[in-house]
Amino acid sequence: MHEMAIAQSVFDIAFGEASKHGAAKIRKIKLSIGEFSGAVKDSLDFAFEVLKKDTPASNAEIEIEVIKLKAVCGECGEVECRLGDLKLSCQICGCELNIIAGRDMTVDYIDLDEGE
Repeated sequence: MHEMAIAQSVFDIAFGEASKHGAAKIRKIKLSIGEFSGAVKDSLDFAFEVLKKDTPASNAEIEIEVIKLKAVCGECGEVECRLGDLKLSCQICGCELNIIAGRDMTVDYIDLDEGE
C-alpha cells in the first residue's frame, strides 16, 4: 500500500512546517489528490489515522479532497471531465486530449497550533 508512504511524506512536510514555525501541534492537514493520481482516498485516510498516533498531529483532522480528472482538446478547446468512460480523444473533433487536472497530489494547507 503506497498510501502509507504518501501519508508519511505528508506528515514529514507538516512536521517540518510545525518545527519551522515553533508550533506544538498540528490541528488540520488538507490534501488534494487527483482522481487519476493512483492514490486511494480510503487507504490514505486509514494511513493517516495509523501514522498520526503519538505525534504532534495525534488529534489532527485530515481532510482529503479528490480532484476530478479533467482533459482539454488541444485542437478545439473542448474540456472533458469523465473518468468512467476514459478515452483520450475529443468527442467533438477526435483530436488527442491533454490531461490538465486530476493527476496531482498537493498539501493545500497545514493548520498549526502554537500553544501547548
